[in-house]
Amino acid sequence: MTVTLEPKTEPPQTESRRRWLLPSLGAIAVVLTLLSAGYIDFAPAALIDGLEDVQRLLGRMLPPRVDDTGRIVSLAFDTLLMAVLGTVLAAIVSVPLAFLAARNTTPHPIVYSVARAIITFCRAMPDLLFAVLFVRALGIGVLPGILALALHSIGMLGKLFTDAIEEADSGPREAVRATGVGYVREMINAVVPQVVPAWIAAFVYRIDINLRMSVVLGFVGAGGIGFALQDALRGLIYPRALGIVLVILAIIAAMELAAILLRRMLLVPSAAGPARDRAMKMGASAVLIVTTIASFVVLELDPRSLFTWIGPSIEVFGRMVPPDFSSLGADLVDATVQTIAIGIVATAIGIVLSIPVGILAARNVTPHPVVYWLARSWILLVRAVPELILAVVFVAALGLGPVAGTCALAIGSVGFLGKLVADAVEEIDSGPLEAVSSVGGGWWNKIVNAVVPQAVPSIVGSSLYLLDVNIRTSTILGIVGAGGIGFLLFESIRTLNFDVAGAIVLVIFVVVYAVERVSGWIRSLLV
Repeated sequence: MTVTLEPKTEPPQTESRRRWLLPSLGAIAVVLTLLSAGYIDFAPAALIDGLEDVQRLLGRMLPPRVDDTGRIVSLAFDTLLMAVLGTVLAAIVSVPLAFLAARNTTPHPIVYSVARAIITFCRAMPDLLFAVLFVRALGIGVLPGILALALHSIGMLGKLFTDAIEEADSGPREAVRATGVGYVREMINAVVPQVVPAWIAAFVYRIDINLRMSVVLGFVGAGGIGFALQDALRGLIYPRALGIVLVILAIIAAMELAAILLRRMLLVPSAAGPARDRAMKMGASAVLIVTTIASFVVLELDPRSLFTWIGPSIEVFGRMVPPDFSSLGADLVDATVQTIAIGIVATAIGIVLSIPVGILAARNVTPHPVVYWLARSWILLVRAVPELILAVVFVAALGLGPVAGTCALAIGSVGFLGKLVADAVEEIDSGPLEAVSSVGGGWWNKIVNAVVPQAVPSIVGSSLYLLDVNIRTSTILGIVGAGGIGFLLFESIRTLNFDVAGAIVLVIFVVVYAVERVSGWIRSLLV
């Protein structure tokens, strides 16, 4: 008997919905981009002019140098340990929180709602915002940075861990429950073995993200190599600043490669068999435990401080209630709209720049291997530079204001969205590509007729996610003078106006949460 496999087709209602949804989204995006650009006075040539100014600034940074090498290496090592320890602490909290927040394992609807609210709050609040508040509560040092990374990571790890639990097969649970064991044993024996691979992947990916973020926590006094970079920039010692940036790039690039190898080692079955897989996982676990213990020693962190921070932090956070919206008045509204406008314009520019780079970086459609590696290297390079550092560079080149923040986010978007576009193109069905080739179609015909139609839904979804990320990031760019609501927040905390800071924090949460919900709803319509 011959079995014919039919190609996967979209449901008719989904295809019909896309026909009107995609053009509508495009038209709305163009209108919002034009309105936003006008609001922040972003001229079309601003990005090109900005690149010329940045080029002149980079000329003043050359040749790079690294003064006081021992201190820089020590701070870089502290940054890495902060990222690891923050992720470990987040994972420890996220595991039980995920079981409480998953629909199929939560013990009660009220518990479910509370757990989901905690995860949402941690995800919606930027980690640099947490760092600013913890520095005010606990003082300058690595502890505020670790706590900020941990709390924000709970938002991501908690959600991903919860999703993995909700997708677990119910069969093993029913079998284990039939033996009469309790809730905890049921979770450990039936659910955990199914979700561990997804948890490992999320954990490794989060360490990569936290390393990028930990390098900028020093800008607000939360430890790490960002503190040395801030000193160099404030002193206008640009060659030293570039040297530190290159050290940061090397660390992040090395960590990204290590994360790729680690995911492959832990998640891809070895040809040597299950025994080898277990040995590698045990070895990786041992290294993680040793690194976590070493973090307390190297960072001179008292383990008791992981609990004693609660009192001083509650005191500071409590002074933010009730929030004072009246002191800032129209300035708060203007800064909020400016933040949203920065995110929208930066996302639009990022989409335009990312799509061609992403297509060239896709292995299955790139015109030449050299082009592929150049595109991939550019994406890796841009992804390795945190947006806040780009904002510092653009502020130094263009001056204070939202244009600098927009340029920084636009360039940073190329690394973020370019990789997602490349991954989406590599996953398309090869059939249409072969069909275009069979009729003599060239490379452009393949892109227009075979690649773009298949990749558009994924690219739209990724672009909406990028908008979500960019608006989150734009809320804190004002800390370095790059426009938006972050400047008002930083000033209110610096001047001890915590009730005003409470109002700003609440506005940031509402904006980020609303954008997340709207973009999630639109993405759901495309599926």
